[in-house]
Amino acid sequence: MQLFNKTLLATALLAMTASAVASSGAEALAQKSGCLLCHGVDKKVVGPAYKEVAAKYKGDKTAEAKLVQKVKTGGGGVWGEMPMPPNSPQVKDDDIKTIVQWVLSL
Repeated sequence: MQLFNKTLLATALLAMTASAVASSGAEALAQKSGCLLCHGVDKKVVGPAYKEVAAKYKGDKTAEAKLVQKVKTGGGGVWGEMPMPPNSPQVKDDDIKTIVQWVLSL
């Protein structure tokens, strides 16, 4: 039984570490892609804070697809008057998806 608990604990720690590494990788990708020039994780810059975005779309099963499209093509009117410029093709589609998944996980 004690071996089972240690194995379970080790598995949980590995999963948490992998999640943290994936999050830091996605945040670095957002930085490299210029996203953090206009968005903060915890605070509004030009656009909304990523945590605000995550809260707005929590439970929305269509959020990922909608946000990927919005990041690719740009748009405005949802978070204020300042429109977001299109980020495609300068940011690869797979990178946009990774960043959106990270934002929604916050």
